[in-house]
Amino acid sequence: MKKRQQEESPRKDAGKRVPRVRPDPVETILDSIADGVFTVDRDWRVTFFNRAAERITGVAKEEAIDQPCFDVFRASICQTSCALKRTLETGKEVIDLAVDILDADGRRVPISVSTAALRGPEGKIIGGVETFRDLSAVEELRKELEDKYSFEDIISKNHAILKIFDILPDIAESESTVLIQGPSGSGKELFARAIHHLGPRGKGPYVVVSCGAIPDTLLESELFGYVRGAFTHATRDKPGRFALAEGGTLFLDEIGDVSPAVQVKLLRVLEEKEYEPLGSTATRKADVRIVAASNRDLRQMVDAGQFREDLYYRLNVVKIELPPLRQRREDIPLLVAHFIHSFNLKMGKSISGVSSEVMDLFMKHDFPGNVRELENALEHGCVVCRGTQIEREHLPREMAGQAEERGGAPGAPPFEKAEAQVIIDALRRHGGHRGRAAAELGIHTTTLWRKMKRLGITTW
Repeated sequence: MKKRQQEESPRKDAGKRVPRVRPDPVETILDSIADGVFTVDRDWRVTFFNRAAERITGVAKEEAIDQPCFDVFRASICQTSCALKRTLETGKEVIDLAVDILDADGRRVPISVSTAALRGPEGKIIGGVETFRDLSAVEELRKELEDKYSFEDIISKNHAILKIFDILPDIAESESTVLIQGPSGSGKELFARAIHHLGPRGKGPYVVVSCGAIPDTLLESELFGYVRGAFTHATRDKPGRFALAEGGTLFLDEIGDVSPAVQVKLLRVLEEKEYEPLGSTATRKADVRIVAASNRDLRQMVDAGQFREDLYYRLNVVKIELPPLRQRREDIPLLVAHFIHSFNLKMGKSISGVSSEVMDLFMKHDFPGNVRELENALEHGCVVCRGTQIEREHLPREMAGQAEERGGAPGAPPFEKAEAQVIIDALRRHGGHRGRAAAELGIHTTTLWRKMKRLGITTW
């Protein structure tokens, strides 16, 4: 009787007790979770909107109910590839798709969404449900990590690259010619662009010439241009790359492939700051900064008589040497996270990362194609992966095949072995000095000590 009295409340106007209205337990549960949840009917109108959805979107429940979902939930995929629409058309769930929404104040909010169909008693689809999680904190941490180990579009925690980061602003501010040496795919053009954008010529043109891709017979006219009548079919004047780069920067990629004849003309430009277009007798001034790059050792080419020594010294005023990726393996996890995030945005996917087997494969792979090879492998993986994690079978066939030949398939050593090798290599480079090794790896000395203890590293 006492329990019955607690469940009833008096109505003064009726003079009798009526049952108290109890809250819907499902709504109570959904209102208590941290993820946003909303449901729609077959006409795409919102039928439920929980408290977390209000908090993340900034839209009140009363304003959302019975409104078209694309007017309430303003996501980057609403008009192009709506995840909920895909689910209602195919009946297949979408899980943890990374997208952006605009909240009620017009601010961008990164979220991950998951969708499912709502079915009636007979199994017929009567609507859909979408859950979403605010990734703002995760995004801030990712940006913080990238900011710590990035410069312009370059990402690295390798000690040699970080030293270049330190002096790159000074290099950019100068007008000196810069020579960037490193293997193909190591990011030479990224450094050239950074030098241009950071310097006083940053608002001027940035012109790229791939010397190795242009036949020697055409390279001279490409660089210096020509005047009408210089040769057959030269019916008009054509400016060369030096003219196009006036007031800016000219990036001469693969300078080691230039012929001796063109080397002589480049030397004159660097010494006298002037040149003559093909077929012209008039000298023109060159207000251009030169940044050159080569995947070959120009000093060795000079010694072999394949490159002019005087041109080498004119180019080699400031020299930047980029290590291959196999010598900066500590960058691989950073680069993997960066590229996957980028491809997720481009492809509308929700890949969280790579499996431990794939990461172990990457950490042991020699990467003859360097960062470009890693980027291409991850792009291939993102294209063919239908889940949320890139596995070995999602990698290009040649890379997965090499892994099998090396025994990198099932039964391969875990990722910890590769991590231990990176630490051992850093300790060796610094003669066992933990402080300098930790600084190179971008971690605190205490963290390094804990990792060494966990991985059983006692000698190196």
